Amino acid sequence: MSMKGHQWPVRIYYEDTDMQGIVYYANYLKYLERARTEFLREKGFEQDQLIDQQGVAFAVRAVQMDYIKPAKFNDELIISTYIHQIKRVSMVFHQTITCPANDHQLINKADIKVACLDSKTMAIKAIPTQMIEALT
Repeated sequence: MSMKGHQWPVRIYYEDTDMQGIVYYANYLKYLERARTEFLREKGFEQDQLIDQQGVAFAVRAVQMDYIKPAKFNDELIISTYIHQIKRVSMVFHQTITCPANDHQLINKADIKVACLDSKTMAIKAIPTQMIEALT
């Protein structure tokens, strides 16, 4: 799917790292989640409003992640987010984490599949049409 991506900066803090100053592996999921939220916000979709006004919520269904190089304490990184695929009830985001200070070296890459759910019943629900139109 061709669509302009979104970039979001993150700095690595001491609390993000292990005793060696390397980012703890689970923290990458947090960075990617925040970047997806900012991506949707930039496109005009606040997740709390989607729940309140559209009755939809999104939940991660699957993650495929590759850890390429370690990020370290005080690194400044860029998370790039693209929509790889949109279906009736799910989206796949392709995300990369790079280090601009290190010639944009690839740190991490992931494909995250999110499912659209009814916010009350948690049953699968179609993604709102206006959202699909705005994201494609």
